Parts: sequence; structure tokens; C-alpha cells
Amino acid sequence: MNIALIAHDEKKQAIIGFSIAYSHVLKKHSVFATGTTGLLINEATNLSIHRFQSGPKGGDQQIGAMVANNEMDMVIFFRDPLTAQPHEPDVSALMRLCDVHLIPLATNLAAGEILIRALERGDFQWREVVKQNKQKDIDK
Repeated sequence: MNIALIAHDEKKQAIIGFSIAYSHVLKKHSVFATGTTGLLINEATNLSIHRFQSGPKGGDQQIGAMVANNEMDMVIFFRDPLTAQPHEPDVSALMRLCDVHLIPLATNLAAGEILIRALERGDFQWREVVKQNKQKDIDK
């Protein structure tokens, strides 16, 4: 599965800790991240991470494009709700895309843990069915 990891500056330490704690799960999947977040997670975990640009420079939109193309299976985005973000429209657009395309989205540590534990149990097999059906629609 393709998993995106994103964190605002004030939440970077939380997503690093999360990634360390669940590196045994994440290493079985393809991990994508915005620039700085991906670098920090890679340094802390040694996970192979496809890094996009930083969020304010378009990384959120790059992940959003994968969501829109049904190429992302889960987004874990530790948001800082108490700090104004200069790229808030991009953040809102990514969240909207996840809703439109039925991509599970966690915006905090508690929800992230629920998603990652569900992934560990195999609760996301339905994503494979969705991908197969979308491909059949494209092939028609």
C-alpha cells in the first residue's frame, strides 16, 4: 500500500516518534512524505521514503495528485490546528480530495494509530478491490 506521511512543523517530532514506533509496519509498504518530514523520518528510521517537495512548496499538492489518481491508499497528516499555515488552502484541498476519493485520512496521532493498527491487521484489503475496479473502468 502507498502511505503518505505529512506533518506541520510543530508536529514533526510526533510523526517521527510515530514512524519509529510503527516502522515494522511501514517498512512493508511504500512510504511517501513531504520534503522535510520525509528527511527527518528517514534519518530516524532508515525507512525508504519517496520525498516530495515541502508542503508550502507544493508537496501537499503532489500527494493530492496521487490521491486524485487513486495511487495513494492512506494519508497520515499530523496537523497543527493552533498555528496558521501559509499554505492552508493546499491542506484543505488535500483533505477534500481524501474525502472525495475515499482515502483514509488521519490528522492527529490518535487517528494515525488507529489507521496503522488497522493496516497491520489487514483491514485495508478493500483498497485492492477499489484499485482493481478503477483499472477495469479505465480499460473499458
